[in-house]
Amino acid sequence: MATTVRFGVLGAARIAPAALLRPAASNPEVTVDAVAARDLGRATDFATRHKIAKVVAGYQDIVSDPALDAVYIPLPNSLHAEWTLAALAAGKHVLCEKPFTSNADEAERVASAARRGAERSGLVVMEAFHYRHHPLAHRMREIAASGELGRLRHIETWLCAPIPNKSDIRYQYELAGGAMMDMGSYVVHMARMLGGEEPAVVSARAKLHSPDVDRAMSAQLQFPRGHTASVHCSMWSSSLLHLSARAVGDAGELRVFNPIGPQYTSWLTVRSGGGRRIEIPSRRPTYAYQLDRFCDAVLRGQPTLTGPDDAVANMTVLDAVYRAANMRVRGA
Repeated sequence: MATTVRFGVLGAARIAPAALLRPAASNPEVTVDAVAARDLGRATDFATRHKIAKVVAGYQDIVSDPALDAVYIPLPNSLHAEWTLAALAAGKHVLCEKPFTSNADEAERVASAARRGAERSGLVVMEAFHYRHHPLAHRMREIAASGELGRLRHIETWLCAPIPNKSDIRYQYELAGGAMMDMGSYVVHMARMLGGEEPAVVSARAKLHSPDVDRAMSAQLQFPRGHTASVHCSMWSSSLLHLSARAVGDAGELRVFNPIGPQYTSWLTVRSGGGRRIEIPSRRPTYAYQLDRFCDAVLRGQPTLTGPDDAVANMTVLDAVYRAANMRVRGA
């Protein structure tokens, strides 16, 4: 039985050090053994900086390498489905950055392949919603579902952070960019987590960078049991920096500052029963918890929180938001 997970990385992406390389350095069950980038010089520089032994020019060389167990995919959104499918076909486990794919149809195709891979070979596919694996997310969900707030009425989630470089891939429709695809995937996911069921999209309003690319988006959601949600995200708007979540019931309220990156600074406040308390979450990085969970799934067969079925459900809402805002679904 394997005792380590040997990773290859597709692309020398800016997110890779925080999301994989640094947590792997302190995780005895993980090694990062290879990196590929279309610019071999960039891949070589990246490997030198992060002490990665093997550098190759082609993504397929990573996917096909028999010395590797898993592939980390931080590529542009439009390439997630292609390379997750390639990795599964080669018998590799996959940790894929969010959003899982360009749209829900792609997500379902990848999920179908992942189910077959799980049944035949025990392959694990996990979408990299790192915040969901932190104890803070568990606590948020626990409080919302516990009855302490009474009957849940409304949820609000916000993730607004400036991306001023308009040449960034997140502003390119062809690469499945847009605020809802980037920041919005988090706020929708968090609303679903707190809501406890799958919502319908009632309305959506975009602020545009170009006719097909949103720089900001707000949407109203309705859950089957009657509670509602408002989700807000932006890459460039008057809300330059806003990171929060709120759940309101008929007997109390939960507020969280910075639920996405509690390792930096974060707190949770609950008002209920005439009292108020503050909880300060663990400062251990969300990415370290995510890698722990990935290893638990690969090495010990434990379930994941952000697997393919969850990814399909999240992409379904993202597509519906774009349609409600009278915008093209990504990859359409």
